[in-house]
Amino acid sequence: MSELSTESWMAVLFFITLCMWGIAVLLFGRISVRHIEREMAKEGILPPEWDKGIGARYPAYASIIMRPNVKRHASTVDIEATKRFSRKIDWYLAVFVQISSAIIFIVGGIVYFPYASDS
Repeated sequence: MSELSTESWMAVLFFITLCMWGIAVLLFGRISVRHIEREMAKEGILPPEWDKGIGARYPAYASIIMRPNVKRHASTVDIEATKRFSRKIDWYLAVFVQISSAIIFIVGGIVYFPYASDS
């Protein structure tokens, strides 16, 4: 059995964190965002029209759910409705997606800078 090089280990680590991040975004979008937007639609509050399909509102939902008491003056989503309709599981999923996002950026930087070619 051949030994893996440091570069191979970094590639494996990046792939694992990429998969974790993908699962986190998928679960957060399918469970939390879908629930919150369904409840908002019952009150006549619709998601931003410009964000259909790209998911740019997901980080806004996650930060509002994780830190509901932070004073915000502007957001891409309705802050009060998001706080009102979020559940305990939404908080856990928001933490999972935020932490996995930070980890993927850190690992990506660690993999890129030492191992990127100079050309």
